[in-house]
Amino acid sequence: MPVKKEVKIQNIVATTNLEAKIPLVRLAEALPNTEYNPEQFPGLVMRIKEPKTSALIFSSGKIVCTGAKSMKKVKEAIDNIIKNVEKIKIKVTHSPKCIVQNMVASGSIGIDLNLNALAVELENTAYEPEQFPGLVYKLPNTRATFLLFSNGKIVCTGTRSEKKLQEAVDLLIQNLAKKGYK
Repeated sequence: MPVKKEVKIQNIVATTNLEAKIPLVRLAEALPNTEYNPEQFPGLVMRIKEPKTSALIFSSGKIVCTGAKSMKKVKEAIDNIIKNVEKIKIKVTHSPKCIVQNMVASGSIGIDLNLNALAVELENTAYEPEQFPGLVYKLPNTRATFLLFSNGKIVCTGTRSEKKLQEAVDLLIQNLAKKGYK
């Protein structure tokens, strides 16, 4: 019986650059959905209702966007940020390119796992059940790191595209199959 994998993106962290200087004090004064405390952190935090995301905006024009569950939502969030920046008469003259830094996905591979055995059988693992019920598994030769739970639930972090995420999950399943999990 083939493995029943089901994985859903929970969060995408993406960066972009508006290539314009942003006066953060003016932006904070003009918009209600912002927090700016330069003594504590050099960036302005902007919370966006739709799509539900947050962004760190720096005076250099660099932006870190978190919370989106798809690339379409990342682009919508960046478009909202540009509209907000343009409210204080800052012109963004180009279409900024979004670069995914990290994706977090969760789901299930539909197999019960013996985490004690896997901690011994797999390389690059960390498992301390007294501290946390999941096994941390760094997938060799990839950026992907998994949290594996005994009920077959997984969390994957470190990939930068949906394709790489799916490849990492497939590789995880192959590695588990080699250890007798099917």
